[in-house]
This record gives sequence, structure tokens and C-alpha cells, in this order.
Amino acid sequence: METIIPRVVLAGTNSGCGKTTVTCAVLQALVNRKLKVGAFKCGPDYIDPMFHSRIIGAKSSNLDLFFFQENTPKYLLAKNGADRDISVIEGVMGFYDGMSLTTTTASTYEVSQVTHSPVVLVVAAKGASLSVLATIQGFLDFCPDNHICGVILNQCTAMTYSVLAKEIETRFAGKVRPLGFLPVMRECSLESRHLGLITAAEVQGLREKLQILAAQAEQTVDLDGLLELAANAATISCETVNLPRQLEAVRIAVAHDNAFCFYYEDSLDALREMGAEIVSFSPLADKELPQNIQGLYLGGGYPELYAQRLSENTAMRASVKAALGRGIPCIAECGGFMYLTESIAGFPMVGFLPGKSFDTGKLTRFGYVCLKANHDTLLCKSGEEICGHEFHHWDSEDTGNSFTASKASGKSWGCVHATDRLYAGYPHFHFYSNPDFAVSFYNTCLKEKHRND
Repeated sequence: METIIPRVVLAGTNSGCGKTTVTCAVLQALVNRKLKVGAFKCGPDYIDPMFHSRIIGAKSSNLDLFFFQENTPKYLLAKNGADRDISVIEGVMGFYDGMSLTTTTASTYEVSQVTHSPVVLVVAAKGASLSVLATIQGFLDFCPDNHICGVILNQCTAMTYSVLAKEIETRFAGKVRPLGFLPVMRECSLESRHLGLITAAEVQGLREKLQILAAQAEQTVDLDGLLELAANAATISCETVNLPRQLEAVRIAVAHDNAFCFYYEDSLDALREMGAEIVSFSPLADKELPQNIQGLYLGGGYPELYAQRLSENTAMRASVKAALGRGIPCIAECGGFMYLTESIAGFPMVGFLPGKSFDTGKLTRFGYVCLKANHDTLLCKSGEEICGHEFHHWDSEDTGNSFTASKASGKSWGCVHATDRLYAGYPHFHFYSNPDFAVSFYNTCLKEKHRND
């Protein structure tokens, strides 16, 4: 299919340049103009899309070229950007930074190439002047086929911007447009934890901070210029990714609260498209699993921050353990996996899986991995592969050995507890990386439904 999706990529020179702050400011300002706005995130990050969703009132989707073949991000962009006045795609890390130190593979640059999207570069200008132009020049020259056509200066004064904007217009002869700036705004800073921001639900006064950012963007960012660039984006041509509609519905319980909040909404939508009813529940607040369910999904998050509360909810722990003991199909990723172990930080958990979860005090097994099944499992057959990623500071005494994880560097290790009814381990995955995995999970949930008829 071919479709017109007005869109723009907000890319950064590096992590920490302020692209998330700029993205949130732009999104909120566009929403305040009563526009229908779509939001996307390059790469596997969960947290930035939470902020996007909080602003636009709809899901934000991930576009990841490690997880997906080239057609899939175009399809998800076309699907989720339909009927939007503009879609804003936030980059990941620096514009050219890929899955290793020496490649652009899975970078924001490659996403912009595959989707043919115009790029606006966010450059941190604090403590710099003419070097800002050198930075822009370097990004333009590094890969001449880039789609960079605009720049926003972050942490910049009005006086500095007025001078640099003229220099940008002159030096780059219209190839790159200055599209405004944001000043230093300490009152709107977003705190970080480990690998990213704290979640949107945890930010005190988030709504007020977003409105302050939006008001500033309305004054000093060329929103009309962004809309113009987006409107001139090339037509998207892609094939539809069809998921088989099942004849019977299943009910799948999904843990959703402050402890468990890392989900790809497109993955959940894949289950819905096949006919699943997604039923949310809280391991923190509820006393038992929802009634009449045929599947269970425990996503990632920060269960270590709520370990005592999770432990004290003995009724829910017992309910989950009993359901797993009966053989309910279950996916448990990262924090969800930790919840199923014996304990987190010494606090008793579900105890369905062996091993205690503990803080390593450092980043553990970070990045993209290829998972190869060592035997038939809930999601795939022996020898089949799943694209995944890990990012965590915690570990378990027993991480499983049903899959072999390998990195591009050649490093490999055993991981994941898996059976024909269970996937439980640190690696995260996306159903759109291989929809057959979603089908396998759904069909196993159907078997569970028929077993109880």
C-alpha cells in the first residue's frame, strides 16, 4: 500500500543532548494547537514512549531495525500514523549510533533512511558558539545521504540563537533550516534512573512541566516550520503485515501498574487483532488474578522498587503460583521474570522459578541479543531464533538455559526458563519481529481454554 504520513524525526547528536525534552515540548505544543499527533520512538526503549503517550493520549510505537525487517517499521508508521496531522519520531542515542560502536545498523539514521523521513537535529548549544556549526557540518558530511534538513538548539540563549541562526542559514545555504531553540529550563528537568528516565507515572507535577515546556516551544521553536517539513515527507510504500484472526477469543491477563509497565503496545495490539481480550491487573493492589483467563503476561518494569509491597501481597503471589502450577501459558520478561523467582532483594516473591534476584550494582548484559531456542518452547520451535534485548542492573541466581543468547561481538550465554507453556527470562522481545510467536502464544492460550471447557 501507499500512504501519505506527515512526519518528522527529532534526532540527537548524542544521548543527553535533550532530544526527549525537545520532543515532549514539541508534542505538547502541537497537542495544545488541537492537532492530531502521532508519536514514535526509534529503538527498543520503553520509557520515552510512556511520556509520548501521556502527552498525546494514545499509544506511541517503537520503530526498531534490529527487531524488524525493513517493511515492518514502514507498516507500523503507516498504520499508527494514519489520520494524524503530524507524527513525531524521537531518535535514540546519537543520530548515527547503531547496535555496535562501529556500525549504523538499527540507528536513527537507518530508521530515517528506511522510512524516508525528514530529520531535525537536536544540538546542545550550552557552552558553545561556532562549534555548533562545526557539529552540524560534521553530521551532514559523515553520511551525505542523510535526511537532515533542520536543526533545533537546546539549552541555548535567545541572543546566541539569533546569531547562530543567521550563520546556519548562510553557511548551509538553505539545506538546513534553523527551527528554533529551547533555553535551559531547570524547573522542567526529567530525572533519570539507570538507563533512562524515571517513568512518566513517577514524575511529580509532570502535567505542569509539560505545559511549561509547550509554552516555551510555542514561543521559541518554529512549529510551523516543523509542520511544513512533515507535510512534505515522501509517500510511504509498504506491505500490510497480516495477523490471522482467530475464530475464538481468549482472555489474557496483563500486569499493569508502577512495578510492571514495560510493554510494546503494538505487541499487545497484535494479540488483540487476533481476537484476544487484554485484561489488566495489578500485582501490587489486586488480591488475585482476573477470573476466566487463558493466558498471563508479566512485563518488565521496576519490581525492585516495590519489592516489599509485592511480597506483602501474599494472596496475589499465591494466585499467580497456583495458575502457573495449573499450566496457564505465561510470558514473563525481565521484571516479570524476577517476580516469579524466589525473592527480590530478600523479599519473598512467587517462588515458581528457582533462584534469588539481586542488585549487581552495575549494568548487566546490556543490548541487543539473538536468542536461539535449545528445545521447543511456548513461542517457537527448537533452533528458531528470537530478536531480543536486555537492559537491567539486577540479576538472578538462575536465569535459565532454554535459549542461547548471542551478541554481534560473539559473546554468548544460556538464558530463559521455557517450556511449552512458559517463557520467563531477562530478554525482551517484540511480537512484530516475528508474528508467528504471537500466533504460537495465542494458540496455546486456546488450548488452555479448551482444556477447561
